[in-house]
Amino acid sequence: MAVREILLYPDPLLKQVSAEVVDFGEALQTVVKDLEDTLDDSPFCVGIAAPQIAYLSRVLLIDVSRSRKPVPNAGRLALINPVITSSTGEILGREGCLSLPHLTANVTRAQSIVLTYFDPDGNKKELSSSDFEARVILHELDHLDGLLFLDRVSSLKTDIFRRKRY
Repeated sequence: MAVREILLYPDPLLKQVSAEVVDFGEALQTVVKDLEDTLDDSPFCVGIAAPQIAYLSRVLLIDVSRSRKPVPNAGRLALINPVITSSTGEILGREGCLSLPHLTANVTRAQSIVLTYFDPDGNKKELSSSDFEARVILHELDHLDGLLFLDRVSSLKTDIFRRKRY
């Protein structure tokens, strides 16, 4: 459909909590397609959430197959109304974000998660995910709750880094 402009921090829409999707009709299909087009236009990007394109609904798209590192079971997933049902372990890792393109940060996330979600056609699904894929899902899920990775760092002084290039 269209490559949409990415909202950049400190845009106040990025701090809003997104509403649940109740209509799985044409408007949702358009948003999913716009997320796909915008993700495809963003080199090295592995995930995007609807609030980043000014659509405040619980929709996110991940594609960890775009990662520079091999990821088992990687693929493109549109997750509608995702809910984490369980999580285990913790692991520290570096994250970046389209909405904060000049920064990366060390963020602690669950190592493994199980979540329920709906696909774009309204079918309820369950997904078990771990390591990098789980990190990407959790990062994008934070966007749906009005959180940025900066909200998750332990120390603003030692855990945030300026990107050399983006």
